[in-house]
Amino acid sequence: MPHVLVLGGTTEARRLAGVLAGVPDGRLRVTSSLAGRVAAPRLPVGEVRVGGFGGVDGLVRWVRTHGVDAVVDATHPFAERISLNAARAAAVTGVPLLALRRPGWSARDGDDWREAGSLAEAARAVAGYERVFLTTGRQGLAAFADVTGAHFLVRAVDPPEPPFPPRMDVLLDRGPFTLDGERAILARHRIDVLVTKDSGGAATAPKLTAAREAGVPVVVVRRPPAPEGVPAAATVAEAAAWVQTVAGVSG
Repeated sequence: MPHVLVLGGTTEARRLAGVLAGVPDGRLRVTSSLAGRVAAPRLPVGEVRVGGFGGVDGLVRWVRTHGVDAVVDATHPFAERISLNAARAAAVTGVPLLALRRPGWSARDGDDWREAGSLAEAARAVAGYERVFLTTGRQGLAAFADVTGAHFLVRAVDPPEPPFPPRMDVLLDRGPFTLDGERAILARHRIDVLVTKDSGGAATAPKLTAAREAGVPVVVVRRPPAPEGVPAAATVAEAAAWVQTVAGVSG
């Protein structure tokens, strides 16, 4: 039975595992791998492993030991290290690799977006603002630890650990978020700038609409470059079709 490893943690990864689990006659074995950075992750159907592999060498060993026939990198667009490790492991093992990447967001009429190449650049971009809505997650808050002139509202799934901004409130929540809810947050906390990564997708996009309506500028952190030479799919359906073709279970 062909064995597919899905590097997951995203909505698309969970959906892909569900689609592949539904291949007729159980002709695919699917294992989803989660990094373990969230205390209570939403688990996909099928086999699940949690935790890192131990770098490229560890991933190579796991792929070989468990007879993996195809790998789908469906991690977060900003999970740069695991994506690079997956590309290097695929080159070593010869196992086919596909990147499943949701399209990034695009500015619309009325948006006031300021692009940043990194979290550090985003931290410099919020200088002079008083009320910052920081929606980049709990990883990387150290980049904002020296911003002393602003009060931050940090939204994260789990409580952040220092270093983080000296003036900060934490909002523990997990998407998908509603437009009415995002409007309420901007108004209640008197937000005058929003910081986000270009994660793409619909689950967290309502904050962009709410910011546009309220005239709140948005600092958008650009995605890191994808590893060269790795084919990519933009949808779960495309990724599922690729897996079935590579695994020889099409039709």
